Amino acid sequence: MRTTPDTTTIAAAVESLRDDLIAFLRRLVQHPSLPGHEQQAQRFYADKLATLGLETQMVPALLDELKDHPAFCDDGVPFHDRLNVVARWPGRGGGTGRTLILNGHMDVVPTGSAELWRDSPWSGSVRQGRICGRGACDMKAGLTANALAVQALQATGFHPAADVLLESVIGEESGGAGTLATIVRGFRADAAVISEPTRLRVCPVQSGALSFRLHVRGRAIHACMKPQGVSAIEKFYRLLEAVQELEQRRHREYRNPLYEDPQNVAPVNVGVVRAGEWPSTVPDELVAEGRFGVLPRESTANARRALAECLDDVAAADPWLRDHPPRLEWFEGQFEPGETATDSAVIQTLSACHQEMLGAPPRLQGVTYGSDLRLFTNHAGMPAVLYGPGDVADAHTVDESVEIEEVVQATKALACMMVRWCGEGA
Repeated sequence: MRTTPDTTTIAAAVESLRDDLIAFLRRLVQHPSLPGHEQQAQRFYADKLATLGLETQMVPALLDELKDHPAFCDDGVPFHDRLNVVARWPGRGGGTGRTLILNGHMDVVPTGSAELWRDSPWSGSVRQGRICGRGACDMKAGLTANALAVQALQATGFHPAADVLLESVIGEESGGAGTLATIVRGFRADAAVISEPTRLRVCPVQSGALSFRLHVRGRAIHACMKPQGVSAIEKFYRLLEAVQELEQRRHREYRNPLYEDPQNVAPVNVGVVRAGEWPSTVPDELVAEGRFGVLPRESTANARRALAECLDDVAAADPWLRDHPPRLEWFEGQFEPGETATDSAVIQTLSACHQEMLGAPPRLQGVTYGSDLRLFTNHAGMPAVLYGPGDVADAHTVDESVEIEEVVQATKALACMMVRWCGEGA
């Protein structure tokens, strides 16, 4: 008669694979996977899942299948060979198990200047108990934990009663084309765990984020005649001040106990500003790009309206902007907020597994960024939660890294989650 692995057995199985885990994560980091160039890393990951005996397939993200979906964001990356990996660990039945998706993204953001890194951004080097390199934290550590959790359970002789799907997707950083492709293709489960870097906190709610572009006009003239010109930069400064005031007001009016910092729930940021062609010329055009945070449970339409009305109010009070109104457009990543109830079965089960394996209850927390969680909750009708190794503060930065011990801990908790959620097969 089969014995369901207990906490001690699961922990021992994961510990026995510690060296394999480190080696696999290092190799995964050493496969560059910038947007549109994830193929080699995806095939490497697919090969790993296939060696575990999982039914593994490549699922392409195709523009014709996605372009009319309400959640589609055209991220500007050509739809050529954009490959997602979906692997099925088939359930054997014989119990009351529920199906589960373990999801993660393979795409990473650009490295910036390689000269600023201590080692190559693709080194996968180990320093002071951490694995370093672009994507180590966000989120190849999570993908590694997903795969090694399956490998550890197989070593104990465990077989799930219900299917487990492992997904490695592309395009998460720029709109979610990969996970959306799996949803459009019909991949579903009773719940999804996305192993984003959450510091092993259970995160059932995410804010949204909308990419915007703002065009501001001025009147060019020689700088020595500045009063007869209009600086697009100075006009933009007035608009920026108003947007910052709007951000503060929106946070004052919103409360959610899952967020640590009540002033940082749905942040607004201007990340790109382009203006001017010559130091002694008054600039006649400015283009700014940024992200506008969407509060949990707020519609994207209402968020867009809030920014548009703010800009309109500034323009109405300024003679130049009134006659030359700034032009606002929305582009690329348009992330809705998403949420799973804290009393849902998946949150309760995952929290219990964390406590069993790590010896203390997890912290429940909301995240201030967009993620693929909202695609599961809003467009697949599935409860989903973010939970994984790494700190988002270490992502998207020079010398990105993740603590090895935290990856091991995540692997233990995810293995336990499969056992408790999916049940023991016949």
